Amino acid sequence: MNIFIAGLSYDVNDADLSTIFEEYGTITSAKVIMDRNTNRSKGYGFVEMENNEEANKAIADLNGAEYDGRTISVSEARPRQERSSNSYGGSNNRNGFNRGGYNNRY
Repeated sequence: MNIFIAGLSYDVNDADLSTIFEEYGTITSAKVIMDRNTNRSKGYGFVEMENNEEANKAIADLNGAEYDGRTISVSEARPRQERSSNSYGGSNNRNGFNRGGYNNRY
């Protein structure tokens, strides 16, 4: 089961996240999500656990708990949604923007 953790301190790393959950069962992976530009934590992460029963116990026990001075939110992660192939946020113009104006035959 994949678990989503929000409200993490920016000082929490992958090893810390793993330590939080390892008392509940076997951890497959633990990952704090980092900002690509600043290489700083975004304040959330994901933990994968092998056993759903153990994962549900961890969610129940840790949701609303305090860790490193912050109250964390813990829940089952939603399935990742596919991103649109249009990276300009909905514009169908081949350049990704609308030039506007009365004459756009350039």
